[in-house]
Amino acid sequence: MQFEKFIYPILIREHHLDTFGHVNNATYLEILEEARWEFISSRGFDLKTIQKMGVGPTILEWNIKFLKELKLRQKIIIESETLSYEKKIGVLRQDIFNEEKQLCCQAQMTFGLFDLKERKLIQPTPEWLYAIGASAA
Repeated sequence: MQFEKFIYPILIREHHLDTFGHVNNATYLEILEEARWEFISSRGFDLKTIQKMGVGPTILEWNIKFLKELKLRQKIIIESETLSYEKKIGVLRQDIFNEEKQLCCQAQMTFGLFDLKERKLIQPTPEWLYAIGASAA
């Protein structure tokens, strides 16, 4: 299965910074999540859809590498791409690049589709696969 890459630009603002004057490690998770929500929402899997269908994404594992610091007013690009989806488990990579196209952060997460009523992982639906970048619903 092939997956499309999603590009999300963002400007680093004052509230992203810690006392060292660069993006705080926990804030990386917030901006990566912002990019993921925009990714799936733009492909029809927004919060209203999740509430209506009773299923939504859940994160099972994170691996993050901080390679270059991000500073105030830097324009960055977050590239998100699903690498694989086997049975109930998917793997997504998110890369953060600065204006010089240098890789600043690489994050990889393991995730699944969670049934909110049954409280367990389920097989991906066609709508969910499309939302995470599969070519067609």
